[in-house]
Amino acid sequence: MCGIVGLHLKNSNLYTQLGELLTPMLDRMTSRGPDSAGIALYDAPLPEGALRYSVRVGGSDAVEWDELAQGLAAELGVEVTAEPRAGGASLVAHGEAGPFLTALRALAPEVVLVGYGRAMEIYKDVGAPVEICDRYGVPKRSGYQGVGHTRMATESAVTTDGSHPFAPAADLALVHNGSFSNYASVRRRLARAGIRCETDNDSEVAARFIAHQMSLGADLEEALRLTLKELDGFFTLLVTTATEFAVVRDSFACKPAVIAETDDYVAMASEYQALTGLPGIGDAEVFEPMPEEIHAWTR
Repeated sequence: MCGIVGLHLKNSNLYTQLGELLTPMLDRMTSRGPDSAGIALYDAPLPEGALRYSVRVGGSDAVEWDELAQGLAAELGVEVTAEPRAGGASLVAHGEAGPFLTALRALAPEVVLVGYGRAMEIYKDVGAPVEICDRYGVPKRSGYQGVGHTRMATESAVTTDGSHPFAPAADLALVHNGSFSNYASVRRRLARAGIRCETDNDSEVAARFIAHQMSLGADLEEALRLTLKELDGFFTLLVTTATEFAVVRDSFACKPAVIAETDDYVAMASEYQALTGLPGIGDAEVFEPMPEEIHAWTR
């Protein structure tokens, strides 16, 4: 049992309140997942050609982030900046992701990539959801979209690696409640296509499957339809890109999900109690997605 929350803001006047609104939503899902938590926030995109890399330290070694940024800049011949976070940093650099990640692995193999993109930044950690939000300053963050997850581990160990969101491509994030019964066979098929999973988490397999389908030309909704076809299990998925916010449940809709929509926002959670603090919730259109229905919004 895990908890999912998401908020897609339509009204730009609410952008400064994104973290303030999302934090209590995540906190109210603590009973569904006290092991670990994570959150992906989307804010104004970086200039064309620049990418932000959310990274953390994988071991006990400390990293001098400014020194690492200087080393990466020297290796790549571009400017690299570092903004330290609790247990990690946000690194910004121009250029393709491939050369940057190759240089990062060579210079700092102890550093783990959490996610990257022009608009997205991700924080995840082990511990109580509200403590993680406070640790990373989430309540003060602005933006137009965010997703969060509280985890109760069932398929793999309680680690930061196993916590959500999973973000295998630029500005793509997935949070998942449920389990996939055939994820091992799908992971083997992905491996034959040259796509490697970093953890033993079944949710990562779904995230990489969706990213792979989109890399082949599918849009997000089509990738989710293929997920319904290829992955078996009981699940609710919330998947976001820099411009999209999408929810889908399996063919039995065993895992809970509720959506609330107003003129100002679309909000989603595993339980309605996570939505009760949102402005105007009393006037929202509130509904539960039906089995295999894909609900998607684009900014």
